[in-house]
Amino acid sequence: MEKYIVKSDEQGKRLDTYISSQNEKITRTSAQRLIEQGNILVNGKKQKVAYKIAENDVITVEHEEPKQIELKAQKIPIEIIYEDEDIIVVNKPKGMVVHPANGNPDGTLVNAIMDICKDSLSGIGGEIRPGIVHRLDKDTSGLLIVAKNDMAHVKMSEQIKNHEVKKTYIALVRGVIKENEATIDMPIGRSRTDRKKMTVAKDGKNAVTHIKVLKRYDKYTLLEINIETGRTHQIRVHLSHIGYPIIGDYIYSNGKNEFGVEGQCLHAKSLEFKHPITKKEMKLEAPLPEYFQDIINKLDNNN
Repeated sequence: MEKYIVKSDEQGKRLDTYISSQNEKITRTSAQRLIEQGNILVNGKKQKVAYKIAENDVITVEHEEPKQIELKAQKIPIEIIYEDEDIIVVNKPKGMVVHPANGNPDGTLVNAIMDICKDSLSGIGGEIRPGIVHRLDKDTSGLLIVAKNDMAHVKMSEQIKNHEVKKTYIALVRGVIKENEATIDMPIGRSRTDRKKMTVAKDGKNAVTHIKVLKRYDKYTLLEINIETGRTHQIRVHLSHIGYPIIGDYIYSNGKNEFGVEGQCLHAKSLEFKHPITKKEMKLEAPLPEYFQDIINKLDNNN
């Protein structure tokens, strides 16, 4: 338990902003979660995230009890697209979480990779994220790079940070997009009304998405997508915001799911990058998952 008393020069600040400024181990996002859970109280009472603190307010912070997650190798079938002594690139199926967390202690990509690579994984990602250089949403399928050693991890992370990795996605959206190509340049941040969702927000982080029409149907558009940034739910948020939500995305498409798919029609089709150690130019591709291809075939037959 921590206790803070608001000074005169701090009054007027948002509660979440104040907490994150007082404790470097608590991010603003973490502070917001703690506030909503009732772990942060003002004068003994629960307040909203945007509550404006006043002088002499007594704020208490009760930290969450850390939950222990036992990381173990599991024999889970997963398609390997490329592997050498430094990296492994897999085709992650939809429905698979990348790494263990509360609510998903096992059955993740990390558990599968541990069984494949045994002890040869980078430790930079931490105990529950060994080798993980970048991520995909649970219900997004496609290519994902895992580092087998720390040097490969550092070099791949640098490429991603410097926007030197070209990530190409395929998506099927509701609605017919008129432009053949377009760029969506809108900042993304956490939703103030639903903490599980992201949204376009003026005070969010820079996010840039490039879209190209591959095919138009009566009510849908098949897109090729490249992203310059890798914000949480970026593609899904951007497309929903401009009025073209991804098919099967129950979070950002108002619950509509006319094809009855489990998981959105969003697939990380290809990756282009330099091998972190050999510097060889790499271009890897993964075919569309069967459920996604079946929908396209159905649309083609009806078009």
